[in-house]
Amino acid sequence: MWSLYEAAQLRIHEEDILKEAHDFSYTNLKSITKQLSQSLASQINQSLKQPLHKAVPRIGARSYMSFYEEDPSHNKFLLTFAKLNFNMLQKLHQHEVADVTKWWKNAEFSRKIPYARDRVVEAYFWPLAISSDPKYSTARRLMTKLTACISILDDTYDAYGTFEELELFTLAIQRWDISAIESLPECMKVAFSAFLKIWDEIEPVTKSGNYSSLQHIKQAFYKLAQSYLVEAKWCHEDYIPTYDEYKENGIISSTLPLQIIAFLGFAGLATKQVCDWTISDPRIVKAVSLIGRLMDDIASHKICVAVSPTTSPRRIAMPKYLCQSQTLLQNCYTF
Repeated sequence: MWSLYEAAQLRIHEEDILKEAHDFSYTNLKSITKQLSQSLASQINQSLKQPLHKAVPRIGARSYMSFYEEDPSHNKFLLTFAKLNFNMLQKLHQHEVADVTKWWKNAEFSRKIPYARDRVVEAYFWPLAISSDPKYSTARRLMTKLTACISILDDTYDAYGTFEELELFTLAIQRWDISAIESLPECMKVAFSAFLKIWDEIEPVTKSGNYSSLQHIKQAFYKLAQSYLVEAKWCHEDYIPTYDEYKENGIISSTLPLQIIAFLGFAGLATKQVCDWTISDPRIVKAVSLIGRLMDDIASHKICVAVSPTTSPRRIAMPKYLCQSQTLLQNCYTF
């Protein structure tokens, strides 16, 4: 029954049989957990809350080892090696986080850009979720720095700049011309300089023969800035977008198109053909991005509204759409 429930997570839109299997297995598992051993019941409850297919592999592995250790029939040697492997790899991940944290503190972003949130550890979980493999250590470090820069960009549009300033800021990102921001506040200049520096650090890594994916990454970064400007315009004009408008812009503002193409470049997996395909808005990238956008907004909606209904422009239309969230997520696979 448990296996059926996990398998049903792989269903796509209009696979009604798997949808029925999911509902059937979920209901039955929920009803029998009190009849099972504490260890097995804990595993099933965790799976019902977050299925294996939708979890971060490293976090799932750590949880499973605890459950496995409680099983009387567990293999002690296998468990010992699993713990050793996990701890060794965790040390590498800790060094990666420490390296990026040092970069953040040395850049003095907290002082120079006071509106920017310190989200280094949170940013690290994005590339870690993509791959925890030791060979992608450099990719994870660079991806975390880029994600931290994306967070600064997001906060600049959401919490600081006026609409007129943001228009100039977006234009400067399009041209990558620092002279275009001379009239902007100092903290926005610091943010822009940070973006330029990250490109210098990224460039050597993104080269493969005569090709570099840096231009594709820059293009995706500019498209992200454009999507944030659209949201700022909605807020500036007190405009509530339609769902189609929200969806089209949200695919980009999810940051996933940028993160996908960036990780491919950092990991040495990008070719011109791969990058051209990725930025051509293929359906799979759209689906992943929209799912990410909807789940992020659904998760943060109550907190955001409690603070201020207009704290983040992209939250404006959410109350109308949240009641249809399950249908929207299922329809993410249809464009």
